[in-house]
Amino acid sequence: MTVATAGHRTPAGPEPAGVDNRLVVGGATLTWRTLPLPVLPDPSAVLAHSAVHALTAARQHAVYGTELLLSTASRVDAAMRVELLDAGFTVSVLDDDGAHPSVPPRRRAAEPGRLWLLTSGSTGRPKRVGHTLDTLTTVRADQPDRTWLCPYAPGTYAWWQVVTLSLTQPGQHLVVVEPDELDDWPTVAATHGVDAASGTPTFWRRTLYRDAAALARVPLRQITLGGEPVDQAILDQLRDIFPAARISWIYASSEVGASIVVHDGRAGFPVDWLDRETPGRPTLSVVDDELVVTSPFHGAGLAGPVRTGDRVQVRDDRVLITGRLDSDEINVGGSKVSAGVVRGVLAEHPAVAWARVTGRRAPVLGRMVVAEVVLAPTTHLDTAEAALVRWCADRLPEYAVPRRIRVLTEIPVKESLKSDV
Repeated sequence: MTVATAGHRTPAGPEPAGVDNRLVVGGATLTWRTLPLPVLPDPSAVLAHSAVHALTAARQHAVYGTELLLSTASRVDAAMRVELLDAGFTVSVLDDDGAHPSVPPRRRAAEPGRLWLLTSGSTGRPKRVGHTLDTLTTVRADQPDRTWLCPYAPGTYAWWQVVTLSLTQPGQHLVVVEPDELDDWPTVAATHGVDAASGTPTFWRRTLYRDAAALARVPLRQITLGGEPVDQAILDQLRDIFPAARISWIYASSEVGASIVVHDGRAGFPVDWLDRETPGRPTLSVVDDELVVTSPFHGAGLAGPVRTGDRVQVRDDRVLITGRLDSDEINVGGSKVSAGVVRGVLAEHPAVAWARVTGRRAPVLGRMVVAEVVLAPTTHLDTAEAALVRWCADRLPEYAVPRRIRVLTEIPVKESLKSDV
């Protein structure tokens, strides 16, 4: 890669502790130290052409403290580009030939050290949330040496979580996969000795569906899930393949940072974590079935309790996150149904590799429950819909049983590695 370097700019501070960690990206093996430093205006919104260009932008920020918003071009439409220019960012496409800038109509002073993240936009247009490398770095204790897989889209909160771990901790190496490598990532991971991987539940389900045998050949010792509701079925499937690995799930967002980390192999978190105040740790609460987080890792301007928009359900000794408030609840003739609960029941069926549950308009009832599923490759269900309806009827109230179940042939996934379940 040929990138114009930053010349004689003064570094913002000492080199990060992980500067000599190994990076495997685009078929090349590098280190953070050997990445070229692009010339970036300050402040900059960088639309990275590939994973290696995103890493160079992150390295440039770590060295020089340039105010930075990092994303892929596909996540920033024309209206968002105009919005960023109006906010004083120089918007640059970063590729092998360097940065190709669009200059803002009005320049402004940069905010040193500021990092901006774009939210997923699941509840409307993406919003900018301010962070720093410090607020994005939530793993601070010494870690055993690991080689991490990073499958996330550059600039997302999950991407920064893996990247800051590698930047700030010695011995935390990184293998980054491009979108066109996702279908074959277990082969890439096994080749480069990946023993730790982070992904959404959809990412893991899709891998299991496509080639569970290839996944089993990756020597994983740490498996992390996040970004979507995590149910017991996916945890158990991963445990069956990797009985000795530590399997963790994380609740995190651009707004409140990494707020929940669970290592016990069970979906949900312990109910006694609610309203527990511990210095330096998030406080978790439930208000009107919504998860509320007060976090030391929050984005700029979000101090105090933050309503997350995620619905929770207390079941016995666990608090389960079932989905978004605006999409999880289905009103069936006056009875409230959690789409997440129905999805969890479907996912527990051994023939189901993935499920999505939604509401559809219906006469008399107003809404009815419907579902889409992908069946496991070895499944032979001639009457899959009828069998799954019976499965749900044995485990759910009558009004919560899906009235239609459509079988898909592939697990849908977006650039975020989510499938909007």
